[in-house]
Amino acid sequence: MTNSPNPPAGAQPAATFTDTDEMLITKEGLKKLKEELDFLKTEKRQEIAQRLKEAISYGDLSENAEYEEAKNDQAFIEGRILELEKQIKNARIITEGTTVKAARSKIIDIGSIVTVRNRTEDTDPETYTIVGSLEADPVEHKISNESPIGRGLLGREKGDIIEIIAPAGKFRYEILKVA
Repeated sequence: MTNSPNPPAGAQPAATFTDTDEMLITKEGLKKLKEELDFLKTEKRQEIAQRLKEAISYGDLSENAEYEEAKNDQAFIEGRILELEKQIKNARIITEGTTVKAARSKIIDIGSIVTVRNRTEDTDPETYTIVGSLEADPVEHKISNESPIGRGLLGREKGDIIEIIAPAGKFRYEILKVA
């Protein structure tokens, strides 16, 4: 019986940080973290407990692969629960007032929606939302304020051309739009 832990869709891998690290997050992102925590504490814990009970019923635990797998899954789930609890405890909501103020001033901040063109590779413009590291999702064009591009965009405005040093090299971006 193979049944590995499956966090809800959109769940991010655990980030490592200390108890004092402040985590910037939107209300929506915090809600997702709380939903994942609730899911793990209720459904996943019960599922693992049932798997452990079933595996124990097979007898000899020293050579019981199902028991070992369930114990490993339990350790993973408990670690993720602790991580989520720390993240929620240290979460600082990105307020709409900050985003609205930044949008009015056209200065890029967390929550800004920014359209940029990679001038180095002369690609089509791309639009990104600047978010806290917990909510970053490149597939959805949500980039972290701590990523090279996110960090380079913060505090800039439409028309600026910035140089970003990323793991793939040095790139020049032109900021086309800030919302």
